[in-house]
Amino acid sequence: MKKQMKLSIIAVGVLSALSANAAEDLSSMFSEGKTSGQIRTFYINRDDTTKDDKQIATAVGGHLKFETAAYEGLSVGAALYTTNRILDDLETDSMGPNTTLLKNDGSSYSLLGEAYLQYKRGNTTFKGGRQKLDTPLAGSDDARMLPNLFEAYLLINTDLPNTTLIGGHVTSFAPGTFANAYNGDVLGATAGYTAVPGNTATYQGDFTNMGTWAVGERTAGVSVVSATYTGIENLKIQAWDYYAHNILNAVYGQADFSWKCLITDAMKPSLSAQIIKENGVGDKLGVDDIDSLYAAAQFSVKISDLTASIAYSEQSKADAGESLQKSTVSPWGGMPAFTQGMVTRHMFLAGTKATKVAATYDFKNMGANVKATAYYATFDMDENSGYSTDRVTKEPGFDVIYNPEAVKNLELRFRGNFPTEFAENRDWDEYRFIANYNF
Repeated sequence: MKKQMKLSIIAVGVLSALSANAAEDLSSMFSEGKTSGQIRTFYINRDDTTKDDKQIATAVGGHLKFETAAYEGLSVGAALYTTNRILDDLETDSMGPNTTLLKNDGSSYSLLGEAYLQYKRGNTTFKGGRQKLDTPLAGSDDARMLPNLFEAYLLINTDLPNTTLIGGHVTSFAPGTFANAYNGDVLGATAGYTAVPGNTATYQGDFTNMGTWAVGERTAGVSVVSATYTGIENLKIQAWDYYAHNILNAVYGQADFSWKCLITDAMKPSLSAQIIKENGVGDKLGVDDIDSLYAAAQFSVKISDLTASIAYSEQSKADAGESLQKSTVSPWGGMPAFTQGMVTRHMFLAGTKATKVAATYDFKNMGANVKATAYYATFDMDENSGYSTDRVTKEPGFDVIYNPEAVKNLELRFRGNFPTEFAENRDWDEYRFIANYNF
């Protein structure tokens, strides 16, 4: 509440200063602003071999956002996020609800997830305050009811031809509902969330220091710079550097290249490569001198309405007792790996070799506004991965998206995933039904 009050006071102060010189323009700034949002209904049902009963939950929520029109390049915005459990009397069992749609204790909650000031001048944009980020190693990870959110201060510039430059600093993190799937340790730290057991229960529903969330120690946050270049035909190159003060430095690189098939114009192939290199910096809090490398490649081909891909990745191997040091740590969401499953993210565990094949078919030309995806991922895990024993985890799954023409802006989504040996002797069948209405 104190943070929310502080942001509100700052916003009022800025607007008051503007109104002294341009009250009429300030009025139109708000009257011409835009309201947007999403209403989301989510049902999830998991039958897990390690649980006595199915874990089920149904929730309704989403977000409501207002952003002013720009006056002399300046605009402000705010968004409220909420998730609310329904049908709880019908879903009560000995295991409790599936909390990945809710707060860690299974309750409903809301938060002021966005509250920012934005200023644009020429080809440069500044955005500061609470906001949604989607970058390779710090991202919203919007896989359940509420996404991860951040307090960040960013500069984005496009002065150079075909180049986007970003520089900024991220101070705080608000974990989304998917964070409840993990409870710290090596699995949580490599799957996009905290390494500290109990942190989700303690901090969910509010913004907390980036270091406190990641490793249980307050830090100066995470500084980030990036460059994306598209000046060569059919080639996109991006590089990101994340300096998590007194924890680690993470470098992410990706290149995507497409070309014309020599056999037929109906076939459009592409090849992508990505790399993540992490090293401990400063006091090396939480990860004790991490020195890890993840590398992956993906080949895709589009033939008419069908897109198919195959991807392979390897994570650096660890000696006994060094599992976290050789893993790719990703505590602030962001999950760019070509080989991740819908749920399984073992590709970042030390020594893991992962493969994923997937195919998506767009039925639009057949008269149905439907996209259907099927995939199969395997994770050949090392005995020093730090998560259970040496084994092969497998995850098949599907994802069907339907946009009915009768209701504009409505998306209906049906998903399923079926991991085997996720942990030793742990399998499950999970189904999700999601309805998103955007306005």
